[in-house]
Amino acid sequence: MNTVGPYHNRQETYKYFSLPFCVGSKRSIGHYHETLGEALQGVELEFSGLDIKFKDDVMPATYCEIDLDKEKRDAFVYAIKNHYWYQMYIDDLPIWEFCYQIINLFTGLDFQMKTFFQVKWKKSDVKFEDRFDKYLDPSFFQHRIHWFSIFNSFMMVIFLVGLVSMILMRTLRKDYARYSKEEEMDDMDRDLGDEYGWKQVHGDVFRPSSHPLIFSSLIGSGCQIFAVSFIVIIVAMIEDLYTERGSMLSTAIFVYAATSPVNGYFGGSLYARQGGRRWIKQMFIGAFLIPAMVCGTAFFINFIAIYYHASRAIPFGTMVAVCCICFFVILPLNLVGTILGRNLSGQPNFPCRVNAVPRPIPEKKWFMEPAVIVCLGGILPFGSIFIEMYFIFTSFWAYKIYYVYGFMMLVLVILCIVTVCVTIVCTYFLLNAEDYRWQWTSFLSAASTAIYVYMYSFYYYFFKTKMYGLFQTSFYFGYMAVFSTALGIMCGAIGYMGTSAFVRKIYTNVKID
Repeated sequence: MNTVGPYHNRQETYKYFSLPFCVGSKRSIGHYHETLGEALQGVELEFSGLDIKFKDDVMPATYCEIDLDKEKRDAFVYAIKNHYWYQMYIDDLPIWEFCYQIINLFTGLDFQMKTFFQVKWKKSDVKFEDRFDKYLDPSFFQHRIHWFSIFNSFMMVIFLVGLVSMILMRTLRKDYARYSKEEEMDDMDRDLGDEYGWKQVHGDVFRPSSHPLIFSSLIGSGCQIFAVSFIVIIVAMIEDLYTERGSMLSTAIFVYAATSPVNGYFGGSLYARQGGRRWIKQMFIGAFLIPAMVCGTAFFINFIAIYYHASRAIPFGTMVAVCCICFFVILPLNLVGTILGRNLSGQPNFPCRVNAVPRPIPEKKWFMEPAVIVCLGGILPFGSIFIEMYFIFTSFWAYKIYYVYGFMMLVLVILCIVTVCVTIVCTYFLLNAEDYRWQWTSFLSAASTAIYVYMYSFYYYFFKTKMYGLFQTSFYFGYMAVFSTALGIMCGAIGYMGTSAFVRKIYTNVKID
């Protein structure tokens, strides 16, 4: 047996025997977790006491009997009124059922209840490796709307890439031609000519970003989140992780720990190129930025789970195990990546020399301000994924099993392409307005996708679910904040990396005096 809880609050679960079910032939029930993912997800496996052996039929027999007094009766009545359901496993296959209404119960009387059970084995034509398919819902996940959303996003990518290529190629070609003419002019003609555009900020465009320690830590963390997402989706496509309890979360934790050198490499190398000297502090911040955010949210929600006596309360031993992973696996691997990044790609080999004194930023139209660009930059990336968000939310917050990881991989690729294209366009217009503050702008304009995702989560909560109560509400909005923030950091890192390559390319191809 696993858990019981209100049907509309999937994450609000309790131990199965928190309701006064009879325990069968065993008066003491064994309790265990098989994996770290199960412990974190609140899986509470307990032996039912049912003695069932493979291929051994059991004739109708008494399973157990209990005296149902008023207190136990009230517990069942409360569970029925709140649409409680229970979950159990038979040979690792999940079974769900509602607690049906009990009739003819009167306050003040004691009743003796008996259950009978019967086991009869029948041969099935379903192959063992296909036995989990009955739990999948192809009509939901492979609906024509899902296919249409993928096709629509794909067409958006083609249109956006073509538009960006055409605009930038034509515009940059004109810029290169104009700058070539300026190089042939003498000093007086050049002074009398119009000096504007992205070339004018060549002495400041590679200036270190403000708050380089935080910036480089965010970039490193975003690169790691992308690596984890890519690898986990690939593994899920190959291994069908949805068929095993807690396997997806366990795999994600293992992959996150194993990819810590990615975080250290990109964060450490960027911090070194920007002239940072406190690299140890940067390494610690980069290593613990995401774990601290996740653990801090889980720690807060854990207090509420303990107050509710819910199975979602994380055991102390599990918290110790997670802390050990952070300190003895993630931190050392991050240190290795940081050292490699500083030594292999930490030299500031910019194509332009950085001026000693920053150039004043001229006034520009309101829609070219970085704050406006940041707010608008996340609209198209969100538009390319919001349909997929509905399916992902439904699989996590409802009772659908997500298994179409091929769709998820396509959406991830589409998201990356759209994010890079959008941030490149935003950065080009910003530089053309002679504003060299492109680094944070490119990151935040892509990261603003998270704002729209979190806003969509509000719509989903109020219009697509029937969740209620403090526990479920805090659980939902707490972990949606974590999910949205991680998605934003990943998109921000993708946008910055693509834009950085673009900026380096255009300033390398033009002759700078």
